[in-house]
Amino acid sequence: MINPLSGIRYIHYLYILLVAAFILVSCRPQKTPSPLGDVMSDSARALADYDLPDLEVAGELIAVTISGPDTYYELRGRALGLQYLLAERFANSLGLRLRMEVARDTLELLAQLREARADLIAYPLSRSLLEREGLIAGGFTQSDSLSWSVRSASPLLADALKDWYRPQLLAETREDLTRMLQTPHVRRTVHAVYLNRSKGIISAYDHLLLAASRSIGWDWRLLAAQCYQESAFDPKAESWAGARGLMQIMPRTALELGVEPSQLYQPELNIRTSAKYLGRLQQNFSDITNPDERKKFVLAAYNGGYLHIRDAQNLARKYGRNSQLWDEVSPFVLRLSQARYYRDPVVRYGYMIGSETYHYVYHILDRWADYRGVARTPHAVPPMASDVVPSSEVASERVHKPNRFTRSNSGVVGRDDSIFQVPSH
Repeated sequence: MINPLSGIRYIHYLYILLVAAFILVSCRPQKTPSPLGDVMSDSARALADYDLPDLEVAGELIAVTISGPDTYYELRGRALGLQYLLAERFANSLGLRLRMEVARDTLELLAQLREARADLIAYPLSRSLLEREGLIAGGFTQSDSLSWSVRSASPLLADALKDWYRPQLLAETREDLTRMLQTPHVRRTVHAVYLNRSKGIISAYDHLLLAASRSIGWDWRLLAAQCYQESAFDPKAESWAGARGLMQIMPRTALELGVEPSQLYQPELNIRTSAKYLGRLQQNFSDITNPDERKKFVLAAYNGGYLHIRDAQNLARKYGRNSQLWDEVSPFVLRLSQARYYRDPVVRYGYMIGSETYHYVYHILDRWADYRGVARTPHAVPPMASDVVPSSEVASERVHKPNRFTRSNSGVVGRDDSIFQVPSH
């Protein structure tokens, strides 16, 4: 028999629970409408008021720009570009490290700042546009109508930017950039292409190159050809970008591979580290089915960056070329220095000075053929639409075959003459 008092108690407890639940829901804090719109994530709302004191605590300034010869790009592992160098100077003046992000266009620039994914737009936008977007103009200016910008919620950062910038900085930074580009890439002592041709001895490091090449399945003479291209067999070689030793390893790359940068002048460790990095690139290009072709893509990535080579492959596919063949991809490496191509929607990583990487690969292949005693046939550019890559133009570049150890530095910025022109948007 059911006790009626038990039923009453049960109903009483249930009533209390319902009342408690109602109180909890009614007391929950309501969301405050964001002035930046519903597109902002919760984390972005939390950072909307991020200002200079917060940057100083974090130790980092995040700037966003658009890739281009006058804005931001990388050359041999060193970030360059007028806007980048100015932003770096500003960050240094605040005692902060700079992190540069890249947007595709003006809309993405504004979105990254609006959503608090960046603290500063390091790209000249029209002041009228910035006013309409509710942003604070400041910093780099051009013709009093273009300016960098920060969020209106970062007035202290805006004040610091205005106090720091002076028109003379623009000319000074341009001079610094020109000086960097005119400095020889590598300070080294040039050694002969052969130590003893009659005995087949290429260098004093042949035994090290042979041991390292086995770990990646390469002909050791190909590694020797690359070593000569990198340092001319000088173990003390150092580039203006900071690359070191026989195979010109960047300190950042060395650290990623577990090697201290100070050890990179040791021939054995330098060559072994390089082989390890080449092996990693080979894995990244595992989709290139032909191993001989894969080596060419690996060499290109070693010099110009893996992601840029993937961009060139994307362009090759778009224009109906075979993205598995280096001879059909390399013309698009050249064209990544032209706005028409580095701003193409299939290109994700922007501008690069492709001429250096293009020649780097073919010089190594030529020298490798010589080391093997093989007569290498002249490079033939595959036929393609004249509005993409004129065959005569690329063939002409191969005939001159500039070498970065012997050529003048006048062409180091590539074929794009717009290095000191701010793209209009």
